[in-house]
Amino acid sequence: MPYAGWSDFSFDGIGTRWEISTPEPLTSAVRQLLLDVVEDYDRSYSRFRNDAVIARLGQDAGSITLPVGAADLERLFRTLYRLSGGAMTPLIGKSLEQLGYGADYALRPLGGPLPAPRWEDALRWDGREISASEPVVLDIGAAGKGQLVDLVAEALLSAGIPGFVVDASGDMLHRGVQPLRVALEHPYDPSRAIGVVELRDRALCASAANRRAWGDGLHHVLDGSTGRPVETVVATWTMAATAIEADALATALFMVEPDVLEDEFDFSWLKVYSDGHAAFSAGFEGTLFS
Repeated sequence: MPYAGWSDFSFDGIGTRWEISTPEPLTSAVRQLLLDVVEDYDRSYSRFRNDAVIARLGQDAGSITLPVGAADLERLFRTLYRLSGGAMTPLIGKSLEQLGYGADYALRPLGGPLPAPRWEDALRWDGREISASEPVVLDIGAAGKGQLVDLVAEALLSAGIPGFVVDASGDMLHRGVQPLRVALEHPYDPSRAIGVVELRDRALCASAANRRAWGDGLHHVLDGSTGRPVETVVATWTMAATAIEADALATALFMVEPDVLEDEFDFSWLKVYSDGHAAFSAGFEGTLFS
């Protein structure tokens, strides 16, 4: 619970733990509203559900229609696909399945790394409409959880709740007057922190190779151009106005130099490399422990 005396509403959704903290307890109607927002998103975008809308593209070539927010995902992914030279792509799903991270959570590789299909060859994405020329496994996880954090926040605001903290297992959005001090989890020891930051009226998102890791050097942050896990970076944190941008940029930092991203996005960042050294932007206000 971020502040003394606040109330927490906790639940599981999209495979992660959610904690919604508010000054007063949420009514049953608002709680149900939040659960519905999360369920609707999961039913549209989850690659782990056979009944999800995007699952149809994994079965056969064809077209689907997604919710309004799909246009925001398209713009963001298209920009990061270009800036990363194809390394960050929503077509990474089959590459993840190849290394064992599929709907059955087998965590046993099916073979060697498999590069993702080229966007320009396999996919036509125009706002809410997506068409695939071949069966593809879309995975919008690099930005999806952040977008859902934003949607949950919008639901709280629409219910007349101006101050809150939405925490989706470390991807956070804060609204309110009093800043929130947040510990930054050590990438090799979840029981420790490498520093703290103050969060106020912004989103804070993280990506770490240890969060979903299995086997020898296998984890969920893949370079789409090779299908291999990124080895040079172990953890990133970003702060931005929205959680969808913070979430996507935290993943992009594994593959793109920060100055390239800063040319097109307004955000602050911290990046920890596999050799142990860290780099951070001037706007990432906080304290790193020695």
